Amino acid sequence: QVQLVESGGGLVQPGGSLRLSCATSGSIFSRSIMGWHRQAPGKQRELVAEITSGGTTNYAGSVKGRFTISRDNAKNTVYLQMNSMKPEDTAVYYCKISPGYGLGSTTWGQGTQVSVSA
Repeated sequence: QVQLVESGGGLVQPGGSLRLSCATSGSIFSRSIMGWHRQAPGKQRELVAEITSGGTTNYAGSVKGRFTISRDNAKNTVYLQMNSMKPEDTAVYYCKISPGYGLGSTTWGQGTQVSVSA
């Protein structure tokens, strides 16, 4: 069973930056799609960004141009660099691994709180 450990959340002022990290166990990282999702109070969980094994990225419209997802296959880690943050970015951020066909099941991390407030 793959385990995901997120870190880097916290409190930041509007306009500030944070970088989230998600480290994974196991040997399937490089062959998996990695994603960051978030869930604000009273709202459904939504996709923030994802990156394929080949490095192709996809972003939610609300974060495009401000957030950058990247991966380091040597470290089995995916990152989310968040710049120009807004109060509406406040949410619990979850890392997700979607392994390639036959490699295992989709797994979520435990989540990390990100709060944007003055």
